Amino acid sequence: MPGHTIIDVHVLLLRDDKVLLTQRRGNYGAGLWHLPSGKLEPGESLPAAGAREAHEEVGVIINPDHLHLIHTAHVADSGPTPRLGLFFTTHHWLGEPYNREPDKCSDIAWFPLTALPDVIPYPLTGIHAYLHGRPLTTTGWNTPALTQPA
Repeated sequence: MPGHTIIDVHVLLLRDDKVLLTQRRGNYGAGLWHLPSGKLEPGESLPAAGAREAHEEVGVIINPDHLHLIHTAHVADSGPTPRLGLFFTTHHWLGEPYNREPDKCSDIAWFPLTALPDVIPYPLTGIHAYLHGRPLTTTGWNTPALTQPA
């Protein structure tokens, strides 16, 4: 396993009781649904990265101050390199979402949070965490449990 961790930002655009998802095409998750997301770039704050990714993928403009951190996922089973995923929510943006990356996504759509389609497991973790108020999840790590002293 490589010695570094990728930092991802995911954005839950929320409208009433619905979340915006993008349908993936290509090698990673083809046909499955995903949140607008991407990697943190050098010199970029986490909220700025979330705002940038939402604009790049679905064309909306978000003030980074309107993104609220709701979950952190430390993931070792979503590819060859571990990932630290930070999930943000917002109800405030400018513009109507549309598919700005048709080479990566075949569709975008709003889904009720209680009736989601087939979502890639990694972003689904953040959606479930939002619904259940869990601040942290870890998946895919083979860390042995520590034993308590007698």
